[in-house]
Amino acid sequence: MSENVRSQVVTQGPARSPNRAMLRAVGFSDNDFTKPIVGIANGFSTITPCNMGLDILAKRAESGVENAGGMPQLFGTITISDGISMGTEGMKYSLVSREVIADAIETVCNGQSLDGVLAIGGCDKNMPGAAIAMARMNIPAIFVYGGTIKPGNLDGRDLTIVSAFEAVGEYSAGKIDEKELLAVERNACPGAGSCGGMYTANTMSSALEAMGMSLMYSSTMAAEDAEKAESTEKSAEVLLNAIRQQILPRQILTRKAFENGIAVIMALGGSTNAVLHLLAIAHAAGVPLTLDDFESIRTRVPVLCDLKPSGRFVTTQFHQAGGVPLVMKMLLERGLLHGDALTITGQTVAEQLADIPSQPPAGQEVIRPWDKPMYAQGHLAILKGNLATEGAVAKISGVKTPKISGPARVFDSEEDCLKAILDGQIRPGDIVVVRYEGPKGGPGMREMLAPTSAIIGAGLGDSVGLITDGRFSGGTYGMVVGHVAPEAAVGGTIALVREGDTITIDAHQSLLHLDVPDGELVQRRANWQPPAPRYTKGVMAKFAKLVSSSSLGAVTDLAL
Repeated sequence: MSENVRSQVVTQGPARSPNRAMLRAVGFSDNDFTKPIVGIANGFSTITPCNMGLDILAKRAESGVENAGGMPQLFGTITISDGISMGTEGMKYSLVSREVIADAIETVCNGQSLDGVLAIGGCDKNMPGAAIAMARMNIPAIFVYGGTIKPGNLDGRDLTIVSAFEAVGEYSAGKIDEKELLAVERNACPGAGSCGGMYTANTMSSALEAMGMSLMYSSTMAAEDAEKAESTEKSAEVLLNAIRQQILPRQILTRKAFENGIAVIMALGGSTNAVLHLLAIAHAAGVPLTLDDFESIRTRVPVLCDLKPSGRFVTTQFHQAGGVPLVMKMLLERGLLHGDALTITGQTVAEQLADIPSQPPAGQEVIRPWDKPMYAQGHLAILKGNLATEGAVAKISGVKTPKISGPARVFDSEEDCLKAILDGQIRPGDIVVVRYEGPKGGPGMREMLAPTSAIIGAGLGDSVGLITDGRFSGGTYGMVVGHVAPEAAVGGTIALVREGDTITIDAHQSLLHLDVPDGELVQRRANWQPPAPRYTKGVMAKFAKLVSSSSLGAVTDLAL
């Protein structure tokens, strides 16, 4: 038990009786005051299928804490459904919710002097939000992922939420009729769980497993399967042991852990959002981590898994094939994973993987053999150039043309861009620029799933590039570059692009370049004026004022 709780509740006796009286009202008896008090941060919500099953897991965690000798205290955290808010003004609150979740967990745990926390989450920002809080507080902690959704099915093909977005583009391009569009919508999401491909939620849950903050195999279990609840109860038991041994997050979230997480994300073909979130978690943990670290690891680690969005399979199939532990073992055997990194169990990564097979099972194609990878190098490329002097992130898996030059088609909002795509105004060879959607400019750094899916649906995925200072959904693929920094709202070069300017995206050369003379850019910058803030009060105004560059994780406590 931490000194905070022991001094306040146990050792000071009658002088602290008012505190003890309130705890008795929530179920404490005399013997309970000597037990570790464990927070269960519950992200349950019926707002999104990602979180709608978490109340069941929270109750299972509560039982697990009690059975392991602790006193559970449940409290709620918020969530925003990225999929439901996508393409709307509401999507601006998605990244903001990461900070709200982190602040809420930190506030409750420190405000109540809890001895440890078990956080349960499902939708995209739940994982990084919880991890940021855990790193800040540095009390024993474990994360429980709510689980992935099972795939939808239509005429024998697996569907995910991205199928619905791409169907809109296909419908607008005249490739499918309204009947098929509605059929895809009705069948894409069959029940509880987070989006079913290797999108942001499953990417971040996999990263936390690889980094030692979750139990093995827990990041890819289906939300509705019995093993998910069983793993939750086991997580509570492991947390109580960590409290007794004082295994702390910052002992786990070391530089080696972050390198392990990045390596696994590359091998899985995970979401671009992982770059933003791992930078933010590293900041909270006090671990130096930069965009260059992602590029360095990318060049050494192949993409081993054939997973959606650019691949064929969904996360439940990945789980059945061996999941994250199998991929970790393949990396470990080739010196691409730090086996001596600590996990929440008290064991090292190598000890955890000792009995895991090192070869993918026969008869499946989800996880490739080492000598037959999907791609020889990782898929998350860091691009730099005069358009992104701090850096930008490109997801190059499935891209047939890794270099493209063409005329800029400039839009100052996602809505204007999407309208142009659906109206057939974008042509092969165009480079679409969506700006003033960055952390400050949006504010909130919206994901561009609607425009990118519309481009794919229209059959332009291999011939049109898109760059933005906003983000991309984990479901995005194609020649797209996000997180362009500095962003337009602070005068980054992306703010100076004009319609028809030539832009080059070159993944091989890690280059993002605006073909305009330096002198012309100096003149344009001198004439540029920052736009008026879109929000002047409330959470969005606070976020816009505090948030850092995306190249630093878009954190809100950098200068404090």
